[in-house]
Amino acid sequence: MAGGDVQELLKALLSTDNDIRSKAEESYELVPTEQKVNILLGAISNTTEIAEDGRQLASVMLRRLFSSEFDEFYAKLPDEQKAQLKHQILLCVHNEPNKNCRRKCADLAAEVARNLTDDDGNNLWPEFLKFLFDCASSANPEIKEVALHMFASIPGVFGNQEKQYIDVIKQMLLASLNDPTFDVRFTAVKATGNYLMLHEKDSAVQKHFADLLGPMMQVTVQSVENQDDEACLKTLIDITETMPKFLRPQLEQIFQLCLKMVLNEELGESWRHLALEFIVTTSETAPAMVRKVVGGCIGAVVQACLQMMTDIDEEEDWSTNEAPEDEDNDSNAVVAESALDRLACGLGGKTVFPHIMQLTPTMLQSQDWKYRHAALMAISASGEGCHKQMEPFLSQVMDGVINYIQDPHPRVRYACCNAIGQMSTDFAPVFEKKFHARVLPGLLLLMDDNANPRVQAHAGAALVNFSEDCPKNILVPYLPQIMEKLESVLKAKFNELVEKGNKLVLEQIVTTIASVADTAEDNFVEHYDKFMPCLKYMIEKATSPELRMLRGKTIECVSLIGLAVGGDKFSADASEVMELLLSSQVKGEELAEDDPQMSYMISAWARICKILGARFAPYLPLVMGPVMKTASLKPEVAMLDNDELNGVEEETEDWQFVQLGEQQNFGIKTAGLEDKATACQMLVCYARELKEHFSDYTEQVVKLMVPMLKFYFHDGVRTAAAESLPFLLECAKIKGPAYLQEMWGFMLPELLKATEAEPENDVLAELLASLARCIELLGKDCLGVTGLEETVVLLDKTMTEHFRREEERAGKRAGGEEDYDEGVEEQLEDEDDEDVYILSKVGDVIHAMFVTHGEGFLPAFERLLPLFSRLLEPTRPWSDLQWGLCIFDDLIEYTGGTSQKYQEVFLARLLSCVSSTQPEVRQAAAYGCGVLGQCGGPGYAQIASQAVPLLVDIIQHGESRQPENINPTENAISAVTKILKFNGSACNLDSILPVWFSWLPVTEDTDEAPYVYGFLADLVQANNTHILGPNNSNLPRVVAIIAEAIACEVLRPEAEEKLRIINIVKEVSGNPTVFEACVSGLSEPQKKAIQEILTS
Repeated sequence: MAGGDVQELLKALLSTDNDIRSKAEESYELVPTEQKVNILLGAISNTTEIAEDGRQLASVMLRRLFSSEFDEFYAKLPDEQKAQLKHQILLCVHNEPNKNCRRKCADLAAEVARNLTDDDGNNLWPEFLKFLFDCASSANPEIKEVALHMFASIPGVFGNQEKQYIDVIKQMLLASLNDPTFDVRFTAVKATGNYLMLHEKDSAVQKHFADLLGPMMQVTVQSVENQDDEACLKTLIDITETMPKFLRPQLEQIFQLCLKMVLNEELGESWRHLALEFIVTTSETAPAMVRKVVGGCIGAVVQACLQMMTDIDEEEDWSTNEAPEDEDNDSNAVVAESALDRLACGLGGKTVFPHIMQLTPTMLQSQDWKYRHAALMAISASGEGCHKQMEPFLSQVMDGVINYIQDPHPRVRYACCNAIGQMSTDFAPVFEKKFHARVLPGLLLLMDDNANPRVQAHAGAALVNFSEDCPKNILVPYLPQIMEKLESVLKAKFNELVEKGNKLVLEQIVTTIASVADTAEDNFVEHYDKFMPCLKYMIEKATSPELRMLRGKTIECVSLIGLAVGGDKFSADASEVMELLLSSQVKGEELAEDDPQMSYMISAWARICKILGARFAPYLPLVMGPVMKTASLKPEVAMLDNDELNGVEEETEDWQFVQLGEQQNFGIKTAGLEDKATACQMLVCYARELKEHFSDYTEQVVKLMVPMLKFYFHDGVRTAAAESLPFLLECAKIKGPAYLQEMWGFMLPELLKATEAEPENDVLAELLASLARCIELLGKDCLGVTGLEETVVLLDKTMTEHFRREEERAGKRAGGEEDYDEGVEEQLEDEDDEDVYILSKVGDVIHAMFVTHGEGFLPAFERLLPLFSRLLEPTRPWSDLQWGLCIFDDLIEYTGGTSQKYQEVFLARLLSCVSSTQPEVRQAAAYGCGVLGQCGGPGYAQIASQAVPLLVDIIQHGESRQPENINPTENAISAVTKILKFNGSACNLDSILPVWFSWLPVTEDTDEAPYVYGFLADLVQANNTHILGPNNSNLPRVVAIIAEAIACEVLRPEAEEKLRIINIVKEVSGNPTVFEACVSGLSEPQKKAIQEILTS
């Protein structure tokens, strides 16, 4: 291609005329790669004929070409041409006269250097390193700057030779940070930041480069003064995101600089927002360091946020705007409110709440509505993070908030609703219990604010928050006035929709009705007929595109009402509702990709499935298509370089981008992911509720769900996939063992791989729980030899990780964390809880193996024994002890006397833990003593008898019946029961039985109660004198014990033990005189229970 042709091509590619540009792009795409490289490299080198914008474009195009096709292209070149190519690229950088073009050439050189560093860290282009150092030491500041620009683009360019160059690198950066030319110093900050972030986990490198922080800070201050480029400040934010402690020596100065910027209203908004972002990000990534080093600044930061939150524009049509634009996320008010929320969550209430309490009262008294609005929004924003500290002051806070429910300014009333709604969520159910008498009448009053639909709708939204977590007994007395109000607003707004097309309040009201019904449950039945006809009519008629959201919310409302009132009431409408929901499917119409109705319908179908149970099966052929389509959604992903990203930023609202290196950005379209997760959860619901009626769909659902165990874009999708597996196996049972085995053969390897690779603790716990449920469902040998081996390796890894993380936290508590304080301890406790939850799921897998394999599991168990025995060590946290005991309880229960060979590991610890001060540990130990008696056999008889006095001590302790102790106590009573019944040969029954009888009734533990009442029935039927007393004098007490057991429903309706004790009562009732004496002393609930069993 001749020089003139190249010029024309580049000119056409730069054209603003779409047709010209498209034709040029088509022509370019037809050119072979080798020729493209020659054309573009020639254009970059041709500084005399090709204009600057053409050379820039050629550099960008060649870099993009190399980023995707370099290896294939370069491998074909002879060595001589390879050397020539590399030499020419370096010449382009050195000889380019224009600064911007030179930068683009430098990006190209860095891309080639990146491609010429192999996987082992060998740099295959040593000339580039020499060129880099030569440029960095050049007398020409523009050449120095381009060296730093290249180093910033590829800070890992030294590969495996970095250690020998580290002092040279440091010297180069330090000299550049102190260079006389500002542009060199400025670029050096970026280069230093990128190099440090490459070593974010290497504390030795960070320490070695610590003395660069001072110069970096000086340049950043200068860049703020110059106000021409935000890159230095952005570099500090990048550093504080991943390695905040590097900034510790200069933290006070950086905070002061940022605070000064935030307060400077003359400064550009983006600068102020970045300064605030630095403060907030550091407060999130290193809260303890912030509290310790710059804690004195926090009051000023909170005040600055509050001041910024008053920067709101007055909008004349705000109150009546039917289609309010999304809040301007870049406005000062929104940025500051978000910052306050994050500060409170990051630093904690102890640090932030005193300032909120000190500053907001004055603002609430202001004559300027913007200050009152900001104060109320601040209370909303800080509630979550300040939860613990705000709760004792709730009454005081509410006294301040509730007064503004009738504020003269509609936006203040709106903010008041916002605060009430947020506090209803953050402080549930305490808030609802304390303030229902003030909140509900206030919100109902605002729902009459017809002149201000935005306020009216927000009052409805606050009522949703309030009712969602409100105890039923508190909400029900208000139900008549709530429903009367909602009915009148629904009718008025429905008419308004017909007459004027207004729908904002109507959309909110149907959601509010749904939420109230959800809490009221069966109490909503009497209001059902007032609402259902209108709601069904809206679903039927609201079919135009602008009413899609209204129809979707109405569908949600109807299904939630159905779930609340139950099948008996809803069944009459269920068919009609399903026909309305499926009308488009029946007609063969497809909803648009972005139609919000689909997500509402998918959730509604699952609720109706729950209501109808097996009667929902006929609808499956119609609903499964849309549900599977949504669940199968493949997210759009893209790889964009910085230039491309800058060009499309306005169109990337639904995308999230992560920077990979200096030039590349990985993006995923997040719109639709939530719908995908919901659809997956609905498939779980169908499998759980419909069982064999879902069997025809199991194959396609399994093929969808199993690969999604590794869908790392969304935790909810992986969780649903894990949860679905045991339910799908249960559905498939009806298809026979061969089908079931084939399905399990497809699931198991992927389930084990996904569990081994899972990065998130909460999903890992769900995967382990799924594995345990599948094993219990399928039974012995379901894992096979390979599966069992992989499971043991997986459990070994999980336990080893558990101990590693535990020791890491112990190190921080023992002084390894220099900023250790209460806030750090809270964070460590949260991590403790996460680990304990995973440990409990490991226990579930072990339990499933013992249940299904018994002694057959012991060879595998022995490999894990050293890890499980560590859980019992005296220095371990009580939660380790609890779950360790549970594992050994299972060992005893399912291997019986064989477990004696391991008793040296667990027995002494089991007995000593019976008297633990921790209720959960006591309960696990007591249960273990019980299974020693029940399952251990004669070899454990002596040990079991030694356990009895230990158990008696905790049962007879003065606080044994306190709420926190009742379950361990009833486990201990059951343990003594099992020992006496199954393994009491070494016990003195005559001395123990009267004491045992004095402990009854047990009323809480539904798992252990059958053993206790079964034994009681044995003793009564055997006419045991310790129980019946001389001349049956204890009969009234026996009847009272039974009456209490029946009244509190501690025995399941179908339990054999329940029938046995009922028969005892019926036998006593055969003697009216004795029976009357027995019943006369009973409480009213006990008498009612006796009456019911005699008449049933």
